[in-house]
Amino acid sequence: MSHTAGHSAGTHHDTSTSVMEFANASWRVRRPKPFVLVIEGEEGQAAPNDYLHDTLLLPQWREAFYQLVDATGLVVCLNVHTQHPAYRDVRGRSSKGRLSQGEYYHHDGCTGPVKPRFVEIRCPIQPQKRGIATAVAPHRDVVKAMVHVLPGELAAMPALATQDMTPEALSLMDDAALDHLQGLITRTVRKKLNAEGARNYFREVDAAANAYFEPWALGESRFIANANSGVTMQHRRAYQAPHTGGVANGHLVKRWTNEELLLPGQVVDLALIAALCSEEGDEADGERAEGCYLGAH
Repeated sequence: MSHTAGHSAGTHHDTSTSVMEFANASWRVRRPKPFVLVIEGEEGQAAPNDYLHDTLLLPQWREAFYQLVDATGLVVCLNVHTQHPAYRDVRGRSSKGRLSQGEYYHHDGCTGPVKPRFVEIRCPIQPQKRGIATAVAPHRDVVKAMVHVLPGELAAMPALATQDMTPEALSLMDDAALDHLQGLITRTVRKKLNAEGARNYFREVDAAANAYFEPWALGESRFIANANSGVTMQHRRAYQAPHTGGVANGHLVKRWTNEELLLPGQVVDLALIAALCSEEGDEADGERAEGCYLGAH
């Protein structure tokens, strides 16, 4: 794999298009943020095609592509025309008076000991465009931003007043400690702010974390590193205006590609998939909600 412009996961953002050599093909790519690689399509390919499954996810290239996601954080594939049967609808809905679990920054599989390596979220080609953003940012940057924009009266609440949230302390925290602190902050915000107050707080977090939330394009897949050896990300459903309901909106689909799109001879871990899917419904009760996304992870 090579880039004609020398891009890497640590470079500064660049909106210009360059060429990346991968899987015996040349790809038009951009790096709008250090943790984002946008693949626009194959160089010289004009007709719509399913380059994701026809090339990038072929058995001989799949692990190399997965390692690209690991090292980058977020890999966006634009202009993918596919009707692959592995995708399923994203569950969960937001109400005007209560945030859905998906509106809080989270990892997929946050309640279990095993998490998907990454999550692929896709905006299918459909008549209605997607108007709700999906914010994506590195896990550590999210937690730092949540602390930075946290109102003083919330930071003084008993659950948080004893926590060391100085920049020095945050820089030394491992993933488990970041998860624990994030859970405390999220529960406090959820309990003390009304729905639009909480949504406004997370809009400030989006900005402070330098999150990626470009509008969804039809035919776009986003591979979000979730629990891996590289750059761990978090994501959330992000309303950029007050949520009043009743607005037509395109839907998303998803899959845990590493765990569900298997190579010949591999077998799906049905218990793992069932456990992960159990997190994705609407909030049925406070106990489950506290454990999923809002707890200590």
